Amino acid sequence: MKLHFFGADQCVTGSCHCLEVNGKKILIDCGLQQGRDEVDNSSLPFHAGNIDYVLVTHAHIDHSGRIPLLVKQGFRGRILTTRLTAQLMDIMLQDSAHIQESDAEYKNRKNLRAGRPVVEPLYTVEDALRVKEFITTCEYGETVDLCEGVQVECIDAGHLLGSASMKLTVTENGETRTIVFSGDIGNVDQPIIRDPQFFHRADFVVMESTYGNRNHTEVWSYTDELAQIIDETLGKGGNVVIPSFAVGRTQELLYFIRQIKDENLVKSVPNFNVYVDSPLSKAATTIFCGDLRGYLDEEALALVKDGTHMFSFPGLHLTETVDESKNLNLDPSPKVIISASGMCDAGRIRHHLKHNLWRPESAVVFVGFQSPGTLGRHLLDGAESVKMFGEEIAVRAKIVNFQGLSSHADRDHLLNWIDQFTPAKPTHVFVVHGDREVAPAFAQDIAARGFSAHAPQYTEVYDLLENRTVEQGYLPEPKKKAFEGAPRASSGYKRLVELGDALAALIRRSRGRDNKTLADFAESLRKILEKFNF
Repeated sequence: MKLHFFGADQCVTGSCHCLEVNGKKILIDCGLQQGRDEVDNSSLPFHAGNIDYVLVTHAHIDHSGRIPLLVKQGFRGRILTTRLTAQLMDIMLQDSAHIQESDAEYKNRKNLRAGRPVVEPLYTVEDALRVKEFITTCEYGETVDLCEGVQVECIDAGHLLGSASMKLTVTENGETRTIVFSGDIGNVDQPIIRDPQFFHRADFVVMESTYGNRNHTEVWSYTDELAQIIDETLGKGGNVVIPSFAVGRTQELLYFIRQIKDENLVKSVPNFNVYVDSPLSKAATTIFCGDLRGYLDEEALALVKDGTHMFSFPGLHLTETVDESKNLNLDPSPKVIISASGMCDAGRIRHHLKHNLWRPESAVVFVGFQSPGTLGRHLLDGAESVKMFGEEIAVRAKIVNFQGLSSHADRDHLLNWIDQFTPAKPTHVFVVHGDREVAPAFAQDIAARGFSAHAPQYTEVYDLLENRTVEQGYLPEPKKKAFEGAPRASSGYKRLVELGDALAALIRRSRGRDNKTLADFAESLRKILEKFNF
């Protein structure tokens, strides 16, 4: 009975853990690495065909984004998640695949002109569509017999519609252990969704620590503060540009803006237009308007029963086509533009930033976590200019960090979550999904409250029956993203780096091979190193 750590280990994206029990391998999430966390998304640290089950805590891409790659590389098992997560994941993975295809097409146009080899997308829309073939769903509170000796129960994590904390009750050779995976723990008092629910007993806990080093800024009224930003900006003739994740955060913003309009809180341009510029957001909003029994909070339920449309109001426009998106930047009238992606690393938001960052009358409002290495974090850190689409863009717009809208629990609420496991404390707590500066420190905070805890490293293996680490992990060197205009490495050097990444992945996959094969492999590598000793 072993637990393998394959992602979000002292970083905040790429969540992936593997429980090995009774000869079965069960993944808990299989997310995409993003921003500074990206090492090599194309190289899974295990054989996809050897995975028997995947449990998905929620639909966000940093928890689900490599599942199409898993299918592409031979996974033929079963995927279990909640009903709403399955619906949201379907559209999100297709959108992610479209981005992968578009990125590969863009790179290949440049590669062909430069005489370089073409690249393949990480996965295709066809791979993403195949994921649904393997999905089965469950509801909160339901106990699912996953396989021999393994039962799964989900409760509401309060992070995103359908998000779940999961408890696995596992029996091997007559020994039973319970393991709780927190998933992403939600903030309290969010619109639409419920506050996080709690488990109270477990032998082992794997918990997130995204905001383990800080608390959210207390906001007296979300609607009042957002209305003030909109009122001031539109009154100056500028645009309010809001980078937002298409699923979850965009719907929360529409919920608040409906309240702002209902209460006439914006005086400068009371009939202001709001443009949601993301086809994915439109698809997600349709799901948010569907059958949400068992998922909504009390206030949202009351609105639904009263016949109020939570996300509809005068002046709302959902754009789909590229031409519609471009026309927003040709229209001089002040407006609110909500567009993906939330961290500004891809999507239509980059075009809106290009046309608004240089305008002192405009405002860019961040409403979610910005991972280190992303354009969003660069702007929040006070960049005076950024390079986009080969052009230097001055940053003169007002940059606002609207922390009150975070969908993650802050430090105090994370501590409250783990304190629910008292007086019978878990045998051990694994702290994941936090930066290198955050996860180990938060593990110490938990230890100071009487828990046994540590922040595991990538590829670490822990024996749950023996309660000890049996294989040490390591902290990968993050892939450094060069800004546009950085000096280019030679094609030969790039090829060497690609092969080095492939070699590192091969070494990780070689674990468990017989000693003779490993010795031959090592000897071959030694000869290469001796030959090219620069």
